[in-house]
Amino acid sequence: MTAIESQEASLRLGGGRGRWVLVATVLGSSMVLLDSTVVNVALPTIGRHLNATLADLQWTVTAYTLTLAGLILLGGSLGDRLGRRRIFLIGVIWFALSSALCGGAPDIGVLIIARVLQGIGGALLTPGSLAIIQATFTPDDRPRAVGAWSGLGGVASAIGPILGGWLVQTAGWRWVFFLNLPLAVAVILVTVRHVPETRDVSLRGGFDVAGAALGALALGGITYALIEAPETSGTPIGPAAAGLAGVIAAVSFVLIERHRTRTPGRVAPMLPTDVFASREFTSINVITFLVYGAFGGLLFLLVLQLQVVSGFSPLAAGSSLLPVTVIMLGLSARSGALAQRIGPRWPMTIGIGGCAIGMALMARIGLHASYVSDVLPAVVIFGLGLSLTVAPLTATVLASADVRHAGVASGVNNAVARAAGLVAVAALPAAVGLGAASYHHPARFNSGFDDAVLGCAAVLVVAAVLAAVMTDNNVLRPAGRQPAVPECRTNCTIGAPPLEPAEQPHGAPAS
Repeated sequence: MTAIESQEASLRLGGGRGRWVLVATVLGSSMVLLDSTVVNVALPTIGRHLNATLADLQWTVTAYTLTLAGLILLGGSLGDRLGRRRIFLIGVIWFALSSALCGGAPDIGVLIIARVLQGIGGALLTPGSLAIIQATFTPDDRPRAVGAWSGLGGVASAIGPILGGWLVQTAGWRWVFFLNLPLAVAVILVTVRHVPETRDVSLRGGFDVAGAALGALALGGITYALIEAPETSGTPIGPAAAGLAGVIAAVSFVLIERHRTRTPGRVAPMLPTDVFASREFTSINVITFLVYGAFGGLLFLLVLQLQVVSGFSPLAAGSSLLPVTVIMLGLSARSGALAQRIGPRWPMTIGIGGCAIGMALMARIGLHASYVSDVLPAVVIFGLGLSLTVAPLTATVLASADVRHAGVASGVNNAVARAAGLVAVAALPAAVGLGAASYHHPARFNSGFDDAVLGCAAVLVVAAVLAAVMTDNNVLRPAGRQPAVPECRTNCTIGAPPLEPAEQPHGAPAS
């Protein structure tokens, strides 16, 4: 197995080994993305079978997202130090075992605990999947590789509700989790055989345990306060104390990481704050927070709206997002290539704006909604916007950070996206007046849903404006840089594969 100890990225997307690397990273990250959406469709059924409240269902989602967002930076840091392939494999195995525990959970309490463990596995494998791409593909192939990763991962997110609905109606909700086991086996086999090891050999010092603990405490305290405060009668002393502890932990986290970055010692920072020296990296993460916050809040409530209010079956509710799957599959890789050619600013701006329009149209989904007239137009417009948004957003955040920080940059962006969804799922229901009683009253739930989608659409409008104003249009191809290995897709007017050197024999050093 080739070990790339330095940042010598030499694989091509059109080569056989490059395609296998893409397969491994896409399948691995797709398990995490799939679980982020497939579980949502099963929530009403889980609620009935395990006698869960709306707050319990929120925790079923946020317990997973909490550890995923809180520890994903640690996962990226571990990958940069110990080997991205190694940590990726550990994450896949952990995720599979915890998925089996979720599927066998006898009550809602055990399910929530198992979801916490599942998030830990996701935090280990998710940053590694992107960091492997960033560290192994040539600079000229990275945007297309990230585009393919984003598009296929987006397909996994979109197909999740369909698959979840089918599994709930045929095999039962537990198979929503058992599905991860065969996927994990496939990822392990491909990774062991084809993915090279990469790491940042310049890193020194011990692990930042305090940083990891403070980051998780910050998200945990704030999330607990947002979910439990509306459910607490009288003065919510417990949630208020948890929220205050979360804020203090967040401030402490920033101060400690800044100190460790500026004064290197025996413990290296989990989050080197110099990664934010890039204005582009900082601004694109602000946009990521707004975009994924709106997405997370919408997707949590949409599947409940379709089943609780509109009367859709789990399969019908999941299948309603099928156009998003088709559109993402067809356009996301092209979106990455387009962003590389003309710059990411306008694809992102137009894409986010399109998502806002599609989301606003979802306010028409209500009692006795028609799929063709009420759901389909909104979903199609949302899918078109999403296909323009995801690949340029991901490629831009990676390109704006130093390649030696590939794991950290990926971890930061994933943490921002997950934290945004976490906060949205925790806060949005209460913000629009949805409590435990609303879950059992369709008319009340419908009113809150309308306010939620319009609010999320407004957030996306703000994100689109920021993308137009703050995005560096040259970040994917700095002025004056020529491709390291010229690529030709059409030779003498005859379509042909890229002209590239022959691949090295397996196990030989890459040139």
